Amino acid sequence: MPFSVLMSVYKKEQPAYLDAALKSVFSQTLPPDEVLLIKDGPLTEELERVIAEYGRQYAALRTYRFAENVQLGRALAKGVELCSNELVARMDTDDIAVSDRFEKQYRYMQEHSEIAACGGWLEEFNDAGTYSKVKRMPESGAELMKYARYRNPLNHMTVMFRRSEVLSAGNYEHFPLLEDYYLWSRMLAAGGTFYNFPCVLVRMRTNDGVYGRRGGADYFRQYRRLRKKQRELGLLKPREYVTALALTAGMTLQPAWIRKIMYRRVLRKRSEQNFLL
Repeated sequence: MPFSVLMSVYKKEQPAYLDAALKSVFSQTLPPDEVLLIKDGPLTEELERVIAEYGRQYAALRTYRFAENVQLGRALAKGVELCSNELVARMDTDDIAVSDRFEKQYRYMQEHSEIAACGGWLEEFNDAGTYSKVKRMPESGAELMKYARYRNPLNHMTVMFRRSEVLSAGNYEHFPLLEDYYLWSRMLAAGGTFYNFPCVLVRMRTNDGVYGRRGGADYFRQYRRLRKKQRELGLLKPREYVTALALTAGMTLQPAWIRKIMYRRVLRKRSEQNFLL
């Protein structure tokens, strides 16, 4: 079927995780006719071996290499430009797509031309098998728009989008850790419509390191930049801007161990109930 899968890999990623991710892509009930893998700078020999093996097995796999690491936003922007198809599915190189993910999304996007991007729930898990939690998302309409004011409205690694809509909104930009949220904000401000499947589409690997990356002064400054841009785009009214900034500060500027508890026991629980912070 004519749709692309866009992935980006860099040298610090695990070869076994990349292998599992690619296996889940190529074993779909509806496989893509193009998988574009961006090599974000030099890779290890182990990663290159995994990529070469899949390249021998599957003609659909294409690669593009940056000479140096340019970071995710720039890598994905180039990938969107290079994709051959209008429908593009995002996939991270350490996650696992459920077997019928692409079939669900492709059929839905074909039947609903008004939808600019669709995502779904994800299941967080760790390699030790001691943690598993489903991150549910608002499905559509006013509920999704309300959620988008304060939290990312689409789980990035679950998304299929229309290439033309992404390019019209300015494509991905270099906005470390928040590349996708900023893109979705611009698409929503331009009148784009989103949808989330009420089911798990991707199993996402997680570990305690993620709670450190989602906090700290630098992360808060990035989020503050995003909130200002959302206000300029008209997505946040003045009072909503203040509320969003306060909630962001409360989450990002606390110790990582507290943030871990909040994510696992509060935010995920609330997302299951009413999708509010």
